[in-house]
Amino acid sequence: MTECQEDPTRTEIRVLEAVLFAAGNPLTIKEIASVLQLDILGTQNLLVKLQDELDHRHSGLTIRQVAGGYQLATRPELFSIVKRLGQVVDRKISAPTMETLSIIAFKQPVTKTEIEQIRGVRAERSLQKLLELDLIREVGRKAVVGRPILYGTTDTFLQCFGMNTLDDLPDLPTTEQAAAALNTEQMELFQEIRQREGEPYDPQNEKHKEYEEHEETTK
Repeated sequence: MTECQEDPTRTEIRVLEAVLFAAGNPLTIKEIASVLQLDILGTQNLLVKLQDELDHRHSGLTIRQVAGGYQLATRPELFSIVKRLGQVVDRKISAPTMETLSIIAFKQPVTKTEIEQIRGVRAERSLQKLLELDLIREVGRKAVVGRPILYGTTDTFLQCFGMNTLDDLPDLPTTEQAAAALNTEQMELFQEIRQREGEPYDPQNEKHKEYEEHEETTK
């Protein structure tokens, strides 16, 4: 091999790095293999070699397995600095919208009515915001009267929360564990919710209206 020639494996590693960088979003092993025109095993070996090289040269990037694919991402120890970049565009979501997202994540597939029954307030605004941010999507229709839309999370949701699959979601605490962590005011609200558990959402209900007004002020 002359000095002008490059090890074919080194070339493949450089190409793989460029492909992952250009893609931005996670690529499945099959997609990467198709682009590189390699078999699955060869592609997996190349991913390992690229990760070794990134570690060896102390790169600020690493390969992250997320949303069922592979993605070049910032190393966790550098995230606190890089996240300042996100301050240029404020894409924060309100606490009520995060509540809606949490319900969808753990209960999916779930309908708007079911979300409203759990939260006790309307969910139109929150659902619209989450759809705009591509954190949720319509996944079908429930086989009941009216055929309501079923909602589920997206790959963008997995990417944002650093998960590979929904199996990575944490276990929900038991009712007793959740209650033990509440302060006095929260416990009173918890008891009120328990008392009307199963009560359908009613826009004329004073408690529901009061919660909705609070939600509007937090947007």
